[in-house]
Amino acid sequence: MGVTWSQFFPPPPSLTETNLPSPAGKVFIVTGGYNGVGFELCKILYKAGGRVYIAGRSKEKALHAIERIKAISESSAAGADIIFLFLSLDDLTTIKRAVQQFTSAESRLDILFNNAGISNPPRGSVSPQGHDLQLATNCLGPHLLTQLLLPILLHTAKSIPPAGVRVIWTGSLVVDISAPVGGMEISELLRKETDPARNYINTKVGNWFLAKALADQVGASGILSVVQNPGNLRTDIARHFSVILRCLVAPLAYHAKFGAYTSLWAAFSHELNIADGGSYIIPWGRFHPCPRDDLLRAMETKQQGGTGSADTFVQYCDDQIADYLA
Repeated sequence: MGVTWSQFFPPPPSLTETNLPSPAGKVFIVTGGYNGVGFELCKILYKAGGRVYIAGRSKEKALHAIERIKAISESSAAGADIIFLFLSLDDLTTIKRAVQQFTSAESRLDILFNNAGISNPPRGSVSPQGHDLQLATNCLGPHLLTQLLLPILLHTAKSIPPAGVRVIWTGSLVVDISAPVGGMEISELLRKETDPARNYINTKVGNWFLAKALADQVGASGILSVVQNPGNLRTDIARHFSVILRCLVAPLAYHAKFGAYTSLWAAFSHELNIADGGSYIIPWGRFHPCPRDDLLRAMETKQQGGTGSADTFVQYCDDQIADYLA
């Protein structure tokens, strides 16, 4: 209960725009960067001198966000810029083109923020490929994007110290308080009539499973993969909630910039190293002190004494994106 309470009422952030290590010369991708946490991240990174790509499906919203950021956050660093990159995470056919556009323009990628997500859309919402919309947007799209970007991430990792290249996945407090015993029910994700709130929980657990799988896949090559709960925030992700629920949550919600501080800690903190791959970060930038034992066991194979649930989910995701990797 104490850990849950501290995520509702976190201690002050230890890493903000005031003491951020310089991102000058580095390249970033922020999915969903034109509002909420993503917007705040892009604003901070650009002002500090980073080269930032806002990845999303609305060119109009992205260009408006870029205009706002440049108007309020001047950057004097050479090479600093903020650029729109079109992709729609729920549509797997758009992602390879986005990666090709990015890699034709850039020779490095330092941090990938898998920030975008959707919560509680109308029941029965599906992606262009027929997947549950939350599964597609929160898990399959980011998984495909990450796998397609691995060559440039690995290339960048060769020239900098281990854990300098990072992939940041996005979880939620619901992982702690609402995930079913053992982590998730994959069968629920495959049924279009499943309660959207339940599927949101499943996908947030899925983000942790994907973060841990990526850490196992590329940690030895110097890439750090972690998942973070950005915190309880006032953002558009709650737009599908009922008015009553939004009113109940509002007094406990913080400005989106605090969620950006959680992401910044995950992306820049020197407290993190390769051995921390798969770790869960909580607001506003701390290691989770005591993750649920059943979730940790889910990320171990049966040979290791776990349940193998994470492997089953990751294999399912691998199967769904296979046709879009070639």
